[in-house]
Amino acid sequence: MKARDRFLKIVEWSEEDGCYVGSVPSWIGPCCHGEDEATVYKELCDVVDEWIEMYRNDRRPLPPPTSRPYSGKFVLRTGPDLHRALSVRAMLEGESLNTYVVRTLRKGIG
Repeated sequence: MKARDRFLKIVEWSEEDGCYVGSVPSWIGPCCHGEDEATVYKELCDVVDEWIEMYRNDRRPLPPPTSRPYSGKFVLRTGPDLHRALSVRAMLEGESLNTYVVRTLRKGIG
């Protein structure tokens, strides 16, 4: 595994810029852009390699990894009113609260 594989790399379309833009959340902001998503991703990987080299040359520790496996579980604090509303909706749909919330979240992020 290469050191750069420890970091989540995002390439997304920017309506504002009219092109793809690459970044590394919580570390490297928008740093490369272009018309081809794959080319921007390759450029982003090169930028990450350069940053890692700079950190190592300066004997600075790398930031914590952002690319990691996910368990599929997380705790969500909603407050009692929202918790009740979600539970009622789930019951009306004949679903468990978990199934209802997962389905609703999926619709929300597309």
